[in-house]
Amino acid sequence: MSFHSIPVVDLNEFVNGNDTSKHHFVNELGKAFEDVGFVSVKNHGVPQELIDEYYDAVKSFFSLPTEIKRGYEIPELAGQRGYTSFGKETAKGYDAPDLKEFWQMGQIVEGENLPVEHYPDNVRVKELPQFFDLGTKLYQSFENSGRHLLQAIAIHLGIGEFYFNKHVHNGNSILRAIHYPPIVSEPRSAVRAEQHEDINLITLLVGASAEGLQLLNRQKVWMDITAPEGCIVVNVGDMLQRLTNNKLKSTTHRVVNPPREKWHTSRFSIPFFMHPRSEMRLDCLPSCVTEKYPIAYTPISAGEYLNERLIEIGLKKK
Repeated sequence: MSFHSIPVVDLNEFVNGNDTSKHHFVNELGKAFEDVGFVSVKNHGVPQELIDEYYDAVKSFFSLPTEIKRGYEIPELAGQRGYTSFGKETAKGYDAPDLKEFWQMGQIVEGENLPVEHYPDNVRVKELPQFFDLGTKLYQSFENSGRHLLQAIAIHLGIGEFYFNKHVHNGNSILRAIHYPPIVSEPRSAVRAEQHEDINLITLLVGASAEGLQLLNRQKVWMDITAPEGCIVVNVGDMLQRLTNNKLKSTTHRVVNPPREKWHTSRFSIPFFMHPRSEMRLDCLPSCVTEKYPIAYTPISAGEYLNERLIEIGLKKK
């Protein structure tokens, strides 16, 4: 399966189009998220120059000596800010850790005094002063595009275009930069990141530096995913699947190891995990509950659910 098998939608139709094009975008996005759970988005509004500059900064950071990088690892933050060293994160239900190290930055709160336990300060790298500024700009650009996508999803669900706005304003979204280092010995697993579903509402992913992303389709077959040039890949997370009582699909995906002749190469990836505020309820929407599809999940808040999942993937202790 190539990217041609994943629906491609044009966000410009929604943001700047007329009523007809906006309606078309909503229908196409909704159908993709119900049938596949993944979509490629063009004209997404995230500047390519900014993406390229941040990729360069990411590569510079991960090229730093290990002892310097570990100086930015703060265990009590459960990987939600700063550096997480190689082999710390494990997919839910698996023993072998993912073959990656990563960096995360979160929300820069504006206009509110929010609890520090939910919004710890972002970490700055003194060796790379531009890293923080570029990350902040990319974070805000992703957040803006994600807000438009959630507005379209809300229309599709019939809950009002701006339903998500108050929930994602100063939300707990995360910008993650991932480095899958070269493979130097026979790995315990054939994958760099074991199969999983994302925790959040939606994930926006700019094109990774190498192939490897796969999704598990409805026929239980693993399919390769690559975004067309200039597109980002967007997928449904478990929070949105839970909220919609499985109407929108949080599709299982993974990152597989390269062929042996490419073991010497690194892979870089920059996903943006769009989270709501911790107090948002994820109780199934009444409009998504029917006699045929009864309530599938117990009531829970976004913060409670995130805490559960961070424990399950090994980033947080009970």
